[in-house]
Amino acid sequence: MKRQLPPLNALRAFEAAARLGRMSAAALELSVTPGAISRQVQQLERSLNVKLFEGSKNKPLLTPAAQTLLSALSPALDQMEAAVKAISNANSGVLDVACFSTFMVKWLIPRLFDFNALHSDIEIRLQTTQRADDPDQERMDLVIAVQELASSMPNAVPLFPEHLGPVLAPALADRLALKTPLDLPGKTLLQSKGRLDAWAMWASAMGCATPLGPGATFDHYYFALEGAVSGLGIALAPWHLVADDILAGRLVAPFGFCSSGLHYVAKCRQQRNLRLDLFCDWLQAQAAQFTLAPAPLRAMPSSP
Repeated sequence: MKRQLPPLNALRAFEAAARLGRMSAAALELSVTPGAISRQVQQLERSLNVKLFEGSKNKPLLTPAAQTLLSALSPALDQMEAAVKAISNANSGVLDVACFSTFMVKWLIPRLFDFNALHSDIEIRLQTTQRADDPDQERMDLVIAVQELASSMPNAVPLFPEHLGPVLAPALADRLALKTPLDLPGKTLLQSKGRLDAWAMWASAMGCATPLGPGATFDHYYFALEGAVSGLGIALAPWHLVADDILAGRLVAPFGFCSSGLHYVAKCRQQRNLRLDLFCDWLQAQAAQFTLAPAPLRAMPSSP
């Protein structure tokens, strides 16, 4: 029996617009104009004789019919994409890799030249993610995440444990003359919106009260680290994000680093192929070569 389906391009345009919430975002993903997306959606509405979007163009809302269609269409397109990847040339092609933006800028990109030199026929296409539950991660070949290390982690490759420590510019360190972590309260402490519990997590690991003080809260970890390099205050940073800055003398870590209890893990899609295995092996090798974080320089006195 002949399949009774609307044009595939119209279905793809609708799925992208419905999933991303904006015609312009769908146009960017599919490399077409917003007008083309709008025309494809209108064509689909005529074909199905149903309304799929309502509300304003700036904030389109899904109709009940659109929600029903999207719930089936997205998994179907994901399965098609996975099948195409599974039978494509395993030795070359594109790998879609997602991770937090600061990790990408401070750790992954500075080392990626090595993988490119070893495997020039494999393109690593990077995408940033800001949430651990970002639905777009399901479409990635590999996602690098920070989480607790479970005893059973199928399709996951452990990289390294996370260690946290206060960091600041050398000139600011000389001026403040910090002796112990008890000197931190009242100082300018920098934070990131994505990790507002970082100071509390570090203080708990060190066995002291959470230090409090004035200071800016930045949208991204990267901005907080750049603020610390510029002397704006003291940031609490994972060792792997600031190791290069410390080795280059742009930052100092007066109290060393202690374990946060979290680990960086590379989570792979279920359908593995050779190029994904090559990238995972390379990631593990890079993680193994990474310099160990300096241990806390002194025991933490008990807080009053």
